[in-house]
Amino acid sequence: MVLYPVIRRLRNKRVVLASASPRRQEILSTAGLRFEVVPSRFKEKLNKASFPTPYAYAIETAKQKALDVARRMHQKDLRAPDIVIGADTIVTLQGLILEKPVDKQDAYSMLSRLNGKEHSVFTGVTIIQCSCQDSRLDMEISEFHEETLVKFSQLSEELLWEYIHSGEPMDKAGGYGIQALGGMLVEYVHGDFLNVVGFPLNHFCKKLAELYLTQPNEDLPPAERDSIPAVDTFENLSDAEGRGQGGAPEQADRPRALGRKNSVPSRMDSLPPTPLLELLDGFKASKALFTACKMKVFDLLQDEAPLGAAEIAQRIEASEGGTGRLLDVCAALGLLEKTDKGYSNTELAGLYLPSDGKYSLHPLIVYLDEHTWDFFTDLECAVREGTSRHQGAQGRTVDSLFQDCFYQSQDRKLQFMRAMHSLSKLTARQVATAFDLSRFTSACDLGGCTGTLAHELARAYPGLKVTVFDLPEVIKDVSGFQPDHARAPRVSFVPGDFFQDSLPEADLYILSRILRDWPDDKAHALLSRISGSCKPGGCLLVAETVLDEQKRAARPGLLQSLDLLVQSWGRERSLGEYGRLLQAHGFEVVGAARTGTIVDVILATRTAP
Repeated sequence: MVLYPVIRRLRNKRVVLASASPRRQEILSTAGLRFEVVPSRFKEKLNKASFPTPYAYAIETAKQKALDVARRMHQKDLRAPDIVIGADTIVTLQGLILEKPVDKQDAYSMLSRLNGKEHSVFTGVTIIQCSCQDSRLDMEISEFHEETLVKFSQLSEELLWEYIHSGEPMDKAGGYGIQALGGMLVEYVHGDFLNVVGFPLNHFCKKLAELYLTQPNEDLPPAERDSIPAVDTFENLSDAEGRGQGGAPEQADRPRALGRKNSVPSRMDSLPPTPLLELLDGFKASKALFTACKMKVFDLLQDEAPLGAAEIAQRIEASEGGTGRLLDVCAALGLLEKTDKGYSNTELAGLYLPSDGKYSLHPLIVYLDEHTWDFFTDLECAVREGTSRHQGAQGRTVDSLFQDCFYQSQDRKLQFMRAMHSLSKLTARQVATAFDLSRFTSACDLGGCTGTLAHELARAYPGLKVTVFDLPEVIKDVSGFQPDHARAPRVSFVPGDFFQDSLPEADLYILSRILRDWPDDKAHALLSRISGSCKPGGCLLVAETVLDEQKRAARPGLLQSLDLLVQSWGRERSLGEYGRLLQAHGFEVVGAARTGTIVDVILATRTAP
């Protein structure tokens, strides 16, 4: 494996990816590279006409991204990372560069140009090796590009618009993502597939090998050359491996194993346990985040920053030593930035973690910490028995358990509503616009809680009236969650139990993160009631985390399925399973869309009986 020897050389180096692209992060993580993510702030406004070739533009953009991060980190810490990786992917057709579409019409224009044609995908990559001497930043820059040819099938206008309405094109160069729904548009690919996804891994590995691997010393037997260094040499490993420039040759300083001269390479050498060790510590990272949120660390630093550990400890009424350790962990997790002046929120933490932020996840974090965390301590019991600890309580029904879990006290009910409200704010716009719903005049959001999705639907479709139908215990407290401008008559709240009471009439019914809470028999019961109220031609919009059919991908969805095992009777399902559920009650799936959030969207129409 070409990357493994490089990883061994880089394990003590600080590697930074100057990109927020989840696709690039996934490609590099899968390859085994350990790195930090520091998104570049470089404004991509280079004059394309000034470059002789499209790939020259991509390379220069990648270089400027990496330079921005290297310089920024050096200025902040007076120490740059060892390696910064920058990348930029562009789609070109006959020399014209197609970047990310600005709106749906722009996406249609791009996809129409690509329709039935072969085009090129270029990724420019820059690798910057950094070093510091006397507070001066020295950089060695290596760069390359990769080209892949992609051919689109001849597609109908209807199919193009279906793809655009899925929402997938909006953050993709050229208006499509080959690794997801966009793969259905592609007839063939000539070249590196991962390059089209966003990062040319094979070429990158070869470039790293050029930069960091020297020719093996032919005087050494192969077994000794590959042996694991003795314990007393590990502390000097990075220094020895870093002597490729000046000083003694690297091979002369290479640490060798003590003991048997012809030892066989260890199995652990080719299969290190790093991913397992990171999983073992995963719960500690979660608890550190929970604790910092509960102690309002991010609230404090949103108002005043940077602050030192002593000042923060005093403000949150905690010990200085313990606070310092917690802050350092948060900085290592990418939640805080640490400089000589103190700690500050990262951009990510500042947007989502202060308790009063517009998109705050603080209520959800508190709920997970105080309730879900405890449920997961009983995971073994739930796996063995197939039920949660509450399900096993004698005399409990599904309905009474649901009531007890979420509405056993006013405080717990409000805490749950706050958590769901914060989660809905992150997904409502994408769910509301995943499909064109402008033909509907009335909608009913069953279990819509605080009405976040209902208000987003009303904003997106001026001719739509939306009714939120939820339990009386919920409806009586929704007023405190309404936005200041949301006194519009087009959103109304009706109390009721969707398993027992008559459902409000509507052209469109909505189930957002509802079916997941129930086993198949209750899901069938609910869908039967909706089917009885929905007229032929009406529709049902289902927003859920949709698993792949083999239940191997969508890791968050699979973890949520375990969450449902320990807390209730529900489960996450695949698109095929949802399709069969809906079909049993006269609904035909007409579309499914990935939103880029934690939920996907399925649209089904009520067929004639």
